[in-house]
Amino acid sequence: MRWRKSFEGLDTLVAERGNALLATAVLLTGTRPAAEDLLQAGLERLMRRWNRVHGDKEAYLRRAMYHLAVDQWRSRKRRPEVLANVEPPSTADGTDVLNLRQALIQALATLPPRQRAVLVLRYWEQVSEAEAAEMLGCSIGTVKSTASRGLSRLREVMTTWAVEDAPARNGAGR
Repeated sequence: MRWRKSFEGLDTLVAERGNALLATAVLLTGTRPAAEDLLQAGLERLMRRWNRVHGDKEAYLRRAMYHLAVDQWRSRKRRPEVLANVEPPSTADGTDVLNLRQALIQALATLPPRQRAVLVLRYWEQVSEAEAAEMLGCSIGTVKSTASRGLSRLREVMTTWAVEDAPARNGAGR
């Protein structure tokens, strides 16, 4: 009973927005288990400051998740996580969507932490430049330039992957 009074609204937040929060966490971390850990750590931060957070509790939780993800990326510079290689889709049986999603996660993993956070905020979460700047604690101009550089880098990565895969596909069809 005491828990219900002290964290009133938390169960509703998790029930209504839990899947969206987890999807964002997957994009930030690259794997579902790591995403679950990130979301749990974010919820822990929110609960520790529950009575002091005035206004949108979800926005506070998202901001905490972004900051925790950046902290994790910085600490992993010495020990980078290796993601599984993605094969190009060979048939139209529905796995092509999963392969495309995994390729996106791998491509995002090649970006520096700030670029990755900006792209997830702007294009996955679809927040405005001003909201992203506020969440990340930087200027709107920084969000714009970081998004531009991040998208450019993603295009380079995807082009490199396409060129590397082209000889394999051409040789396989003979």
